[in-house]
Amino acid sequence: MNNHSLRLLPVFLTALTLASCGNKQEEEAKKNAPPPPVSVSVYKVDQEPVVSFDTYPGTVVPLNEVELRAEVGGYVTGIFIKDGQRVTKGQRLYEVDQTRFQADYRQAQAQLAVTRANYAKAAKDAERYNRLAEQDAIAKQRVDYAATDVANAASQITAAQATVTNVAQNLKRSVVVAPFAGTIGISQVKLGSLATQGTTLLNTLSSDDPIAVDVAVGEQQIARFQGLKARPAAKADSVYTLLLAGQQAFSAPGKITTIDRAVDPETGTVKVRVQFPNAKRTLLAGMNTTLRVRNTDTGRQLTIPYKAVTEQMGEFFVYVVGDSSKVAQRKVALGTRVKDKVVVRQGLKANETIVSEGVQNLRQGVVVKVGDPNAAPPAAAGAPTAAAK
Repeated sequence: MNNHSLRLLPVFLTALTLASCGNKQEEEAKKNAPPPPVSVSVYKVDQEPVVSFDTYPGTVVPLNEVELRAEVGGYVTGIFIKDGQRVTKGQRLYEVDQTRFQADYRQAQAQLAVTRANYAKAAKDAERYNRLAEQDAIAKQRVDYAATDVANAASQITAAQATVTNVAQNLKRSVVVAPFAGTIGISQVKLGSLATQGTTLLNTLSSDDPIAVDVAVGEQQIARFQGLKARPAAKADSVYTLLLAGQQAFSAPGKITTIDRAVDPETGTVKVRVQFPNAKRTLLAGMNTTLRVRNTDTGRQLTIPYKAVTEQMGEFFVYVVGDSSKVAQRKVALGTRVKDKVVVRQGLKANETIVSEGVQNLRQGVVVKVGDPNAAPPAAAGAPTAAAK
């Protein structure tokens, strides 16, 4: 190495050192520089009309249902209805062989006639003996015997009348009639079947207009339903509506009629019964339905896109855009889902701006850049129907 090279070496080392320091400063500056704004879409919180419901699985049940059983024994000699037929109160349905009961009835009437004749004879004898006794023409003992015969004859009439009533009831019970208006089921016996008193099931009759839907309600909601029951009768826009299979809406509104007397200790629920008109017989006993009960989220409510909500440990949060386009995480209380939106009961105010898309890239204090301010415009005026979460 010559002398000239030796003289330039310190200058080169100094320049190298300065360049190295400059690179480190640039790297430090890059590390400490704020992150670039996150591109998001926003939504301006506003109110809109909402009709929202809580939903409960329900089962259609008749308000009145009875199993028709043979009240007397014998062979079935008459079936006067068709399966599934509508019947009126008092209409004849079945007949059990009446031959024996008619014979018993005639015999009882004949016995009653005999006892009345015996009473008439005893009464005449007693009257005659009393006249003779007034003339001292007969022993006093004979008069007493006559009075006893009259009393016995009267008792025999009473017993005979009771027998007539009993056999008349058996004769009447040999014909089974409808205890109320309703729809009859499928017959369980045929002509000629032997029916046993109190055992043989003939058919089942149930009322179908009006009809009811039973639902199970958690015990924490008992007070709410008791309050609903105390309200006046349902109007056209009833608190209670039904959804049938395939989400088909039942046309008529209902009204609550009964809250069961006790909570089921195994499920922690109480049975609530809601009555519906059923003139067209659309609702059949045993059908599975969904009862919708209008809740407190009905009316003009604050709503936001549900995708704007994040969940942490069972709590719900949104990111609110504040000054300098910085976001702040805020806890909210949610209500009913309304299609792709959700009602906000607490935590937000009208005209506040929240992040509607891109929340997964955010944290507290991050600066955002609005990519599409019209990404989630408020819904058009109307009254969307909501289903409970």
